[in-house]
This record gives sequence, C-alpha cells and structure tokens, in this order.
Amino acid sequence: MSAQTVVFRTAKPAASVFQAAFVVAWLFCLLFYFMEYAVRSAPSVMLPELTKAFGLTTVGLSSLLGLYFYSYAAFAILAGAAVDRWGAKYTVSIGVLLLALGTAMFGVEISWVAAVGRFLQGAGAAFAFIAAVYLAAHGLPARYIASAIGVTQCIGMLGGAAGQFVAAPLIHGPLVWQQFWFYSGGITLLIAVAMFMATPREPRAADAQASIWSTFAPYKTVLANPQSWLCGLCAGLLFLPTTVGAMTWGVAFMHDGWQLGYAQAVDRAAMVPIGWVFGCPVLGYLADFIGRRKPLLIAGAALMLAAMLAILYLPPETFPPYVLAFLLGFGSGAAMIPYSIIKEVNPDNAKGSATGAINFLVFVMSALVAPAVGWWLQRLADGGPFTLNIFVKADSIFAAAIALAVVVACFLKETGSEAQKAP
Repeated sequence: MSAQTVVFRTAKPAASVFQAAFVVAWLFCLLFYFMEYAVRSAPSVMLPELTKAFGLTTVGLSSLLGLYFYSYAAFAILAGAAVDRWGAKYTVSIGVLLLALGTAMFGVEISWVAAVGRFLQGAGAAFAFIAAVYLAAHGLPARYIASAIGVTQCIGMLGGAAGQFVAAPLIHGPLVWQQFWFYSGGITLLIAVAMFMATPREPRAADAQASIWSTFAPYKTVLANPQSWLCGLCAGLLFLPTTVGAMTWGVAFMHDGWQLGYAQAVDRAAMVPIGWVFGCPVLGYLADFIGRRKPLLIAGAALMLAAMLAILYLPPETFPPYVLAFLLGFGSGAAMIPYSIIKEVNPDNAKGSATGAINFLVFVMSALVAPAVGWWLQRLADGGPFTLNIFVKADSIFAAAIALAVVVACFLKETGSEAQKAP
C-alpha cells in the first residue's frame, strides 16, 4: 500500500465492520471542520471593526484575511502525506492546535500578531477535511464512506453559516470582537484535547522511516496529468464566489450596496453556505445517479451564474429575500464534482495526493484573488464609500469566474459510471 493513498486507504479497518474508536474520533473531527469554516467566514461580519483596529486599508485587510488561503494551500499538500505517514493521533491533533492558537491570536489587536494568527488558522484548517475522511474511512464499512464524506461537507458549511449569523449578534451584543476570537480559540483547544484523547494510536507505516521526499512522489504523477490542472482550475473558479465573495464581502455588499439592515445583510449572506449544505449532496447524488459528472457540474455552474447575475444587476426586491443567496450556494455545490473527477483520472496510488493537489490549486486561486478584489474595490471607490455600483463592478469578476469555469468544464474528461460503460 502506497503511503500516498491517504484519504482513501480504507482496506484494513473499513473492510466490513465498524471501528468505534475511529468513529468517535471522526465525530470530534466534524467539530474541527465546523470550527475551521466558522473562523474562515467570521471576519466578514466585522470588517469595519477589523479595519479600525488594525489601521488597514481595504487592500491591507484583504491581504490579511487572504493569508488563510496561502497557508491552507501550502499545508494541504503536507496534511495528507503526514496523516498517512504517521497516523492521525498526533498529526491531526497538531492541526487542531494550530487552528486554536491562530484563532486566539487573531483577537490580539496588533496587526502582525493577527497576521500570524490568520496564517496559523489556514495551516491548521488544512488538516480538517483530510482528517475527517481518513478517520471515517478507518472507522466505517466501505459502503458508508460516501455518506460520511457528504455529512462532513455539510457540517463544514454549517460552520461557514454560523461564522456569520452566530458571530454577528455575539460581537454586537454580549461580546466585543476580540472576545469572540479568544472564546473560539478556547473551544477549538478543547476539541484538540478531545481529539488527542479519542483518536486511536496506529502502528507506524512500514515506510515511515523512508525519505520524507518519497512521500510526495505521487504528486509528480498527479501534476503531470493535464486533467488534474483542469479540475483544479474549474473547482477554484467555482469556489471564488463563496470563499472570497460571500464569506468575505457578502455582508458588506448587502449592507453598504443594497442598503439592508446589518442583521438582515448577515442572514442573507449566511444563506450562501446554507445553500451549499443542500447543493453539495444533491448534485453529487444526481451525478452518481445518472452516471455523468459533467452535466451536473455545468448545470450547477449555470445556476450559480444566473443567481450571481441576478444579485448584481436586478433590484434586491425582484426575488423573495434569501432566495438568490441560497441558489448561489446550492449551485456552488457543483464545485465538489471536480474533486471526484480528479480522483478518477489519476491512478489508485495517487488518489490521496490528487485530493491534496486540488485543494492546493483551489486555495492558491483564492489567496491570489482575495487581495486583488480588495485592491479593485479600493481603486473604484477612490477614497469614497463603497456603493452598489462599485460592488457590482468589482464583483463582476465572480460572474466571469463562473463563466470561465463552464468553459473549462467542457474540456474535462467524463468519468461517470455511464461513460466507463461506453466501448
């Protein structure tokens, strides 16, 4: 067994029976994944407070928040290899600890400390999804793994929604924004302790003494495959409207652009990850049901594009509240389909590395676009307030990204079961 089939190495514990200890560890890891998404999205409801506290421009704040994506991208490559090489007990606990430390540091009203904290948040968060699927694969029979992955993704997006609609009333009620980060860090620290205690110790892999560089050998196979790059590009483009758009600038767009009340702006922005909670499993199930990946990928992207264009160019009262944000999130569930395709276009001994590679590509794109959007907003405003017209011009980049993703999807290889039956 290659050391790089990290997430999908299920043969030993997942062959036929439940492994209770791994299932318990997986349940705690769901809390880890929830907190990862919550701290990713929470800054969107406190942009004015962060700007004032750190004395940053719009570009500076975007760059600060974008550090999360840089470290996530880098550590996505390391996380899978580390878990497979040394097991989950120590590596995953270290990941949760990094998230806890980074979350607490972000509440310190010193810009460089917050920057280090945001970087650590992304570094720790990179372990969450890989760890959750790894533990589920070792604790559940193989027939339940797909369902476990769906549950994992849903819990993560619920965390993304909670980072907005729970954080907003807290920081404008019983807590100041700094306390939110301190308490969130404390909660995450408790999860780290629980995970360390609950996760079983595993025998070291036979190749654990091999050169560290050998761990990354399958990445050469993955990155030499043009389809891998197309999958990463397609998924990355579809993630931008949620990771950079809704989870960073969504509240500001609706509050300053649409002139909605703050609470309503937060609730509407939070409907994007709620839509993802439903869209991801539904679109994934339909793709499996019809045995085709590309039609559902393109259909989800088309729904995203329609919702994005309606948000940008139609009056807010055209549709009932929350509908467009929900549809945008629902359609963005299609962004997970390239994760299936990249595994299916690469050999079995590189499937774990394929997951790490697509995570890397997706979050590098988010890291590059996040500060670029902030710069574009600042340039359009030219020292003035952010208006609806400014947001529409800046956010048109997200509509263009979705349209480009549809074009890229046309060049992906169809890997569904029906395509495999074809002579």
